Amino acid sequence: MKRELVSAECTLVLTLAVILSLTGLSPSSQAQTFKVVHNFTNGSDGGYPLSGLTMDSKGNFYGTTNSGGTYGHGLVFRMNASGLVTPLYSFTGGKDGAAPVGGLIVDATGALYGTTTGGGTYNNGAIFKVMGKTEIVLYSFAGGKDGANPEAGLAFDAAGNLYGTTSAGGASGNGTVFRLNTPATKGARWTKTILYSFGTGTDGAAPVAGVSLDPAGNVYGTTSLGGDAGNGTVFELTKGTVWKETILHYFQNAEDGATPYAGLISDAGGNFYGAATQGGAGGGGTIFELTPSGTNWNFSVLYGLPGWGISGSFRDLMFDTAGNLYGTTHCDGNYTAGTVWELIPSAGSWTYNQLYDFTGNADGLYSFSNLVLSQGKLYGTTKQGGKYGYGVVFEVAP
Repeated sequence: MKRELVSAECTLVLTLAVILSLTGLSPSSQAQTFKVVHNFTNGSDGGYPLSGLTMDSKGNFYGTTNSGGTYGHGLVFRMNASGLVTPLYSFTGGKDGAAPVGGLIVDATGALYGTTTGGGTYNNGAIFKVMGKTEIVLYSFAGGKDGANPEAGLAFDAAGNLYGTTSAGGASGNGTVFRLNTPATKGARWTKTILYSFGTGTDGAAPVAGVSLDPAGNVYGTTSLGGDAGNGTVFELTKGTVWKETILHYFQNAEDGATPYAGLISDAGGNFYGAATQGGAGGGGTIFELTPSGTNWNFSVLYGLPGWGISGSFRDLMFDTAGNLYGTTHCDGNYTAGTVWELIPSAGSWTYNQLYDFTGNADGLYSFSNLVLSQGKLYGTTKQGGKYGYGVVFEVAP
């Protein structure tokens, strides 16, 4: 995957950064706000998490790891506030799935839903449900027109249907947007509907993020590639007998950014917010807003992140109750190991504040994580680093 190339790209600069941190030159002020909650061992607790966490109503955290577990193909885990990780399900690499990349969502009963990039009946990925420590495969991707290799989590609609994307497959091999329809009767199968297959041109390609829904049931998301300049798109799918795609923005790279791996989140006013992982004025991607204006949408850059290559934010952003935006980056920062940041709105503009700068050592390395907020503290993951080198769950107090 592209993100693996980025990690290698950052390694040369990171070597110097590690030397500096070992000599005591890392920012001492960070020690008061940052804490490693769990160090992954790549054993029974898993390793290399490539997404962040989700929470249930009781304050428990849930996540996935890309490897480790009983069979080495990743797992689903629960973590309490003190950092105790309980494995819930280890993927065998067979029909049950393998190598989850996306995060989880939880329903009112506590059941967890997610995707795997590999495994399944046809080894092209699967959609799963975990109840307690039992897994049920809801759908296996065949790898043709129905899609292949989902890299994102899922979204619910009001009826309990699941929506998501595949990064490959579809009518032209460039990915799909799908709906998994909840069974009409108890014990019946879930059925899948392709809402849209990305073509070979300007309609976008290779969606890595999941999708968001508005109250009318329309679907919004991003593609990491395609568009009129090949730098990705923001799209809308309008609900109907045949779903219609409208491109809300084509990324051009220089000012607006490029390669949006992150999806979209919305505020109470129906505005959408997202991130591009590269390009923009600072070279490390952008944080952007899309505002509805009649039948059109206005695109604006809120902040250009510093960096190079695909070093910016990979996962969905997060709002707190005060309207501040939060996210992580992959490999920018003083140590090219990633950062945790916030954007604070004030008088029509946004102020950037770097909350933590990873050193790439015991504190973690390369964050592909969204963030969640619990009792005033932010929680997320890094793919690597930590005590054993297989990633961490971290806590930051803004």
